[in-house]
Amino acid sequence: MSVAAEQELLCLNKLESSLENDLPQSWPIICPLDAQIKVSLSDFQRLCSLNQETRLERSAEGDLILMPPCASETGGWNQEISGQLYLWSKNHPIGKLFDSSAGFILPNGACRSPDSSWISIERWTSLSGTDRAGFARICPDFVIELRSPSDSLTTLQSKMQEYLANGSKLGWLIDPSTKTVTIYRPGQVPESQMNPQEISGESVLEDFKLDLNNIFTSSSSS
Repeated sequence: MSVAAEQELLCLNKLESSLENDLPQSWPIICPLDAQIKVSLSDFQRLCSLNQETRLERSAEGDLILMPPCASETGGWNQEISGQLYLWSKNHPIGKLFDSSAGFILPNGACRSPDSSWISIERWTSLSGTDRAGFARICPDFVIELRSPSDSLTTLQSKMQEYLANGSKLGWLIDPSTKTVTIYRPGQVPESQMNPQEISGESVLEDFKLDLNNIFTSSSSS
């Protein structure tokens, strides 16, 4: 190769390297919420790491699920629930409490982010460091889904059944619009309670009672 050709090739390599360094690591896209996009679990984890401000879930079938921000009022109710759980957890250090930003890889391969969740300390500490890293490979013992006006009730009901099928011992689906709490227990038909003042954590969250007065009395549907 001639000296001139070698110099030209060197310049091209430097240009390509410069362009690669200037390119962004990810590209913004606009995607309809009902679009069907299949992703592998590894690609899903990469997507989440590149879009940390976006709430994403993955179904057991590999469907990418984009979750819009909840309504402001719903966010306030979720904070109320989280606060009550936090105070209980401080006095009952028997497990780990998680908020809605935590994702979990369930045994069926789905990656879900309940609005609130809890895992017993025995199950959490039994996980290896690898299984805790990133999205922990475990289904929480206890989960809460708080319905926002944009949420499909059927979809949330399916998620609650999925939690039970993957190991949850207790789940609450709270719907402020109808002032209803549906309690999910393994091997039992879901129990719906209309406008309860409080609900019990039963044997899963020992001595915990969620006060719903502030949530249901302040609901815009009242």
